[in-house]
Parts: sequence; C-alpha cells; structure tokens
Amino acid sequence: MVIRFSFSSRFNWSELIPLRLWGRTLGLQTENSQFLLEGMPFRIFGGSMHYFRVPREYWEDRMLKMKACGLNTLTTYVPWNLHEQERGKFDFSRNLDLEAFLSLAAKNGLWVILRPGPYICSEWDLGGLPSWLLQDPEMQLRTTYKGFTEAVDAYFDRLMPIVVPLQARGPIIAVQVENEYGSYAKDPNYMTYVKMALLNRGIVELLMTSDNKNGLSFGLVEGALATVNFQKLEPGLLKYLDTVQRDQPKMVMEYWTGWFDNWGGPHYVFDADEMVNAVASILKLGASINLYMFHGGTNFGFMNGALEADEYKSDVTSYGKFSFAALPWFHLSLSFCITGQPLPLPPMIESKASYGAILLHQYISLWDVLPSLLQPIKSEFPINMENLHLNDTSGQSYGYVLYETVIFGGGHLHSRDHVRDRAQVFVNTMYVGELDYNTVELSLPDGQGFRQLRLLVENRGRVNYGLALNEQRKGLIGDVFLNKTPLRNFKIYSLEMKPGFMKSLRHTAGWSAVPDYFVGPAFFRGRLWIEHQPQDTFLKLQGWEKGVVFVNGQNLGRYWKIGPQETLYLPGPWLWKGGNEIVIFEERTAGRIIQSVDIPYLGRTQYVD
Repeated sequence: MVIRFSFSSRFNWSELIPLRLWGRTLGLQTENSQFLLEGMPFRIFGGSMHYFRVPREYWEDRMLKMKACGLNTLTTYVPWNLHEQERGKFDFSRNLDLEAFLSLAAKNGLWVILRPGPYICSEWDLGGLPSWLLQDPEMQLRTTYKGFTEAVDAYFDRLMPIVVPLQARGPIIAVQVENEYGSYAKDPNYMTYVKMALLNRGIVELLMTSDNKNGLSFGLVEGALATVNFQKLEPGLLKYLDTVQRDQPKMVMEYWTGWFDNWGGPHYVFDADEMVNAVASILKLGASINLYMFHGGTNFGFMNGALEADEYKSDVTSYGKFSFAALPWFHLSLSFCITGQPLPLPPMIESKASYGAILLHQYISLWDVLPSLLQPIKSEFPINMENLHLNDTSGQSYGYVLYETVIFGGGHLHSRDHVRDRAQVFVNTMYVGELDYNTVELSLPDGQGFRQLRLLVENRGRVNYGLALNEQRKGLIGDVFLNKTPLRNFKIYSLEMKPGFMKSLRHTAGWSAVPDYFVGPAFFRGRLWIEHQPQDTFLKLQGWEKGVVFVNGQNLGRYWKIGPQETLYLPGPWLWKGGNEIVIFEERTAGRIIQSVDIPYLGRTQYVD
C-alpha cells in the first residue's frame, strides 16, 4: 500500500538538517498556523524511540530506519528513575548516555523533541519518577509540594547542563513541559513551576504540552504550544485544538501505533490499514505528527509499569507492540512525495539466531542463598520496600522482598489488602498459597512448636498513569494478621537482584545438579555456547511458571506462563562468542530447558476497535 499526497507546494528540507544548521539562531517557531524552522516552512514528521529501551549498539540502526521512512524528527522521554536511581547519584553513562544519543540523532539528520518530564508515563515504573520519593509519607507527586519540587530542582540542575548545549548547537528544536498533565491536574500552579524550571536553566527552544482530548484544556500552560494524543481520528478532533489556542500549527504528539499488553490478557494490535489511513488523513489536514512508537523496544529489568483502573494490571516486558517500523508495509506506506528528495534505503535487516535448547543443569534454593548472601533488616513492624534502610538510604526500588517471622500453630492469615503486589506464603519451606489484590486470606496448617512464616513479596511494577501515583509503595504496606493478631518481629531480606548480588550468587557455594522434580523459589543456571558472531535471539520458557531471566548479568525482564508474552528478547550485543551464563530466578515450577528461537511470540492477538 502506497500513500501519495498532492500538496500545493512541495517542501524541500534537504538543507534543514541539524548538522547543516549548526549554530542556528531562530529555531522552531510558530506563525500563521504553521511551523517555521530558521524562517522556512517546516512540518514535523516524527517517531518516538527511547534510548533506555534499546541497546546502545542499535541506536543508529533505528535512526536510519526512521530516515528511510521519511521521518525528520525523533522524540524521546528522559527517565528520571534510571538517571537518579539513588538520591543524589546520577548516571548518564553507557545505555543512559543521553548526550551521545542526541548527538547521534543529529549525525543522522534527525531533529529532536525532548520530553524530559519529570513525569513521563510511558508504561514505565511510576511514570519515570524515582521510587525514593515515596519515602516521604506526605509526598504529593506532580504538584508544587516542597519535597517534590526540591527533588525535581536537583535533578534538573544535573540534567539541563547536558540538554542546553544541544539546542542551537544541536538537534533539539522543542522541549515538552511535563506530560499529559491535563489527565492529572491536581495543582493549578504545577505546570507553571515546571515551565519556569526549564526556562530558568537555559531552555530556549519552543515549549510544548501533550494531552489527550479530555485533558487538553486542563494541561495548558502559557507560552507552550498545546499538542494532542490519540489513536482514532475522530471528526473535528484536530479542529478542537483551535478552541484552546488560535492560529497555531496543529501537532499530534502521540499517534498511537499500538497498545500495551498486561499479564493475563491478549496481545493487542491495531489494524494496519486503518493506521495508514489515519496517518494519511492527519497529513492531509496539514498537521504535524509523531508516531508513538516508531520503535518500542523492551522494558528490560523490572521497569515495566502497570495500570490501575477497575483492578491492578501489570505490563509485560515487551514494549515492541508500539513499533510502527516493524510493520512490513511501512516503508512503502510512508513513501510520500513531501520532502522533494528520494528516501534513503533502510539498513540491512539483521538476521536472528535460533541457538536451540539450553539445559539449566544447576540450581540453588532461595532458602540456601539467604544465610550466605543476604543480611536481613530486623524490624518489629513490616516495612515497605521504599523505606528499607538500603542503597545509601534511598530504599529498595524493584524486585522482591522476603518477610520472615516466627509463628506458633496455624490458623487464619489475613493481609487486610496490605500486600503489594503479590506474596507467596511459606511455612518453613512449605508453600501454602498466595496473597494479592484479589486473595487476601489463607489458612495456615497447624503444626508443632515454633515455625517460620515467610512472605515472598514481588513488586510487579508501579502504576504509571492515573490519580493513584502517591499510593505506589510496594512490599508489605501495613500489618498482616494471624488469627486477628498483627504479626511482629520480622527479618526482612531485600532481593533487588542488582548486578553485585548476581555476581556474588555466581560464586556462592551450594549449587547442585537439578533433580528430576523441584519447585522454587530458586535460582537455576546453564550455559549458552556460541561458535560465531552473536546475534539477537528470543528465549522461550515453556514449562516454567514465573520469574526473571539474567544473561551475562543483564536482566532481560519477567516471564509468566499466563501470557500473553511467551518469549524474552535477548540482544546480540549482550552475548559473547563462547560461553554465556544464563540464570533464571523461578518462583515456583521450573522446567529443565529453555529454547533459543529466532522469532518472537507476543501472544494471542486481539484487534483493538
């Protein structure tokens, strides 16, 4: 399918690329309902790609694919919770090297719309906000509450010196003020605060806001261009922008090319032809557009977000459903005659590898790991994950927490809905059942003498959108009762599974051969041997129940047999020629092998109306 447009004039933007406008003076402006770049008419044909969801080695490949599709602008969020994982300790290195990412965009002829937050949504844990903010019991996120603005100020003080030089002397042509605040709108002074926080630190490019139709009028801030987000182009939707701002260019900041999946649900997709027609209609109306996403990438590690509407639902590991570029017709469908220049050829598609079956030949029980690798925190009362005295007082952000206490006898265990998000319950090492949002009580078997009650609690991902952001503390957030008496005197073990822990686990004593049948929680390990140059592959965990996969120390993310996602993406750059260590933390039922396959499987497809 090919889209062709007939415009009264054809723009030639061959000279309007970052490296040829180094030291520009006018930047992106608005005039008479159109954009001007250095005084010349300009339309934004953008695509979103997040550097933190794509291995650094593949950044340029994805950018070249953008250019091959006729796009001229890249948009990206900036995840505060990765750049400042511990309060006051900043990381802009390796895969978080924002300056290198933006400079690479300029090198490849792409302008940039930067979306620095501080809140980004993005189906990302807590919408990109650091979990240590929730240590404050009075915290009011996304408001002018002093504890929040002081943290934002400190973060922007570190971030903006990286960003500011990449404006006139780089690719940044616009900066977004916060993100979809009209759907939150708890503080009428907040958007002005964020705008001034940007301006006072040297941001001079065009400011924008971004909201869906319902939030549009509530997310405005003076001096910023309002843009709109949607998937269905309803009649009059773009004209609705005129009701909130007159004589301004129309911009679709997020045209949604896919939808996120939740564990236990289907794999959602949009009809390809309908998307092509919608993009065509948007362009015919003279609007600028950004495809969200152009390339989705992966929620590596524990970084997936969650949704809480009628019930809590956590997002899967893959963000690949948000990938317009993955659709085979896309390069043709965007071969419109707008730029006045032929489109470059896309880079060669790298083949994927199928390395076959991988035997997990050794295991060590979580219970055997505890005494040698983990020092417990002792507390009379349960402590939520964020308030554990860890990580230089920044608390624990992700992963699991194990709560242990001593009980006498059995009886009725009730969580009072204080489990966030899911707890496996053990008496000594015997599995009893699970507590979560839907199951809040269990019967504990009677027994002789004193026994250990263990609750292994998983943080399945913090909600990233909606009005419940302030309530996203994880672990045990209050008392749990046995026979109507609150449990006391806990040993609390942090299982954040950071690289240091995984390295220590590799060398700990106690690994042994996997028996014919074994249930977790336990760590399993095996080795993938690669003879030639490593390639991307996908790991299929059929026969395993629920857990996390690490390859050469890299956390690939979560798997869960309830689906829809059935494979985990393993990037070739994370593999080595020769031996590669695979470690799986399995919560319950373990298989003996995993399969390396060359095709991803994201689950049973359901089209979204």
